[in-house]
Amino acid sequence: MAQKPNIFRIKNKIRRAEVYKEMKKEQRKIQKKEKKRKMVEAKALGDKAPPKKIPRTIENTRVYDETMVNSLDEEVRKDEAEDEMSTYFNRKTTPKVLITSGDKPRTRTNQFCKELKKCIPNSQIYYRRGLDLKKIIPQAVSKDFTDIVIINEDSKEPNGLVISHLPDGPTAHFKMSNVRLTKQLKRHGAMTGHMPEVILNNFNTRLGHTIGRLLASIFPHDPDFHGRRAVTFHNQRDFIFFRQHRYMFKNAKRVGLQELGPRFTLKLRSLQKGTFDSKFGEYEWVHKRHEMETSRRKFFL
Repeated sequence: MAQKPNIFRIKNKIRRAEVYKEMKKEQRKIQKKEKKRKMVEAKALGDKAPPKKIPRTIENTRVYDETMVNSLDEEVRKDEAEDEMSTYFNRKTTPKVLITSGDKPRTRTNQFCKELKKCIPNSQIYYRRGLDLKKIIPQAVSKDFTDIVIINEDSKEPNGLVISHLPDGPTAHFKMSNVRLTKQLKRHGAMTGHMPEVILNNFNTRLGHTIGRLLASIFPHDPDFHGRRAVTFHNQRDFIFFRQHRYMFKNAKRVGLQELGPRFTLKLRSLQKGTFDSKFGEYEWVHKRHEMETSRRKFFL
């Protein structure tokens, strides 16, 4: 086997970059050749082929959490039947969402609110004009709104999202990052008015169940499958990735996805009982980074 060149001994920057590029190219060739050899070997052995090794990842080596739950558990079902979102899941209420932002939102935040309105059926945008949020909540309840979504911004960029379920809470505060509007996405599709299918992935703890139910409750009960729209909240390492796609059926066996936008990432900061109250609110869970993040393999959702 040829000895790898020590590229750090090469003083010329351009020549060093070229040698490194060639070295990586050779590595890819060797990896491709080895992969092909293993495939041929597995095909020849048939059923006697050794099982594929499961790669070691942070997800499958996560620290055990005693709050991990099974959705079929009787105790979990009983708690969910009596929680604040139970009226939605029992189909006693139909989601009606009020979307607002801080005072004098910038252009990008305004555009994001408009795209969120298209994404969430039966939603309305309300510009606050200096009105305190505690005064907005009673008005929203009187007009039969079931949820309030508040978009916060910093340095002209949307950077926070608050969802408050009406009339009894809970209220979740998220840090928002990696916001991409529809026009920034390549080969994006046009959004239609069909009711979307909601997909929730990897909300496995008690806290995760609550957050998943809160996110689901802002969308209508029955998706219109004819529209082929799907909204996904994918939790990975406590980061919630939001994506919206349309199924593209190429034939009876092949299907693709076309992204509709927008896209963003959420990180839970706190979960509060009742509606929004920053001064006297009772918090069920607050993220304290230096106290709670003792291991890279410990997750809370």
